[in-house]
Amino acid sequence: MSTIRELDGTEAAARVGELAQVLRDCVEGGASVGFMLPLAEGRPEGFWRKVAAAVAAGERHLFVAEGEDGRICGTLSLVVDMPDNQPHRADVSKMLVHRGARRRGVAERLLRALEAKARELGRTTLVLDTVTGSDASRVYERMGWLRAGDIPNFALMPDGPACSTTYYFRQL
Repeated sequence: MSTIRELDGTEAAARVGELAQVLRDCVEGGASVGFMLPLAEGRPEGFWRKVAAAVAAGERHLFVAEGEDGRICGTLSLVVDMPDNQPHRADVSKMLVHRGARRRGVAERLLRALEAKARELGRTTLVLDTVTGSDASRVYERMGWLRAGDIPNFALMPDGPACSTTYYFRQL
């Protein structure tokens, strides 16, 4: 059973290597999460350094799942850096679960922790997007997220073909 917890900016920066391994595994497994194959050397680490800086600046909250060995096996972010006219809203970003930790409830537990934090922060509208028909989309729908719509040819899969993206929202 994995443990879910929130990292602060210092710990996120210290664990960039582990976070990068999860991202690399997801992209190599075919997840369209903003990166293309082959992953350039240092690209995942660079991404996570930026995330750690955003966490330290209070712009993002980073949740991780740690396996029994204490290593990170999943991540999810709550992005709270919103325009002035959207203080009630937050974006959900980078639901990543290592292929070796899937089908064990990690994604659902990460999402529950994120939603609890959003409530604590007074955020009442959450928004996210994911590849249409993906495993993640089934998780979101099972947990009560509402489908706002699909955009065809929105992004590329890591190996090149275009994919549709579905936007979801949740009122807390």
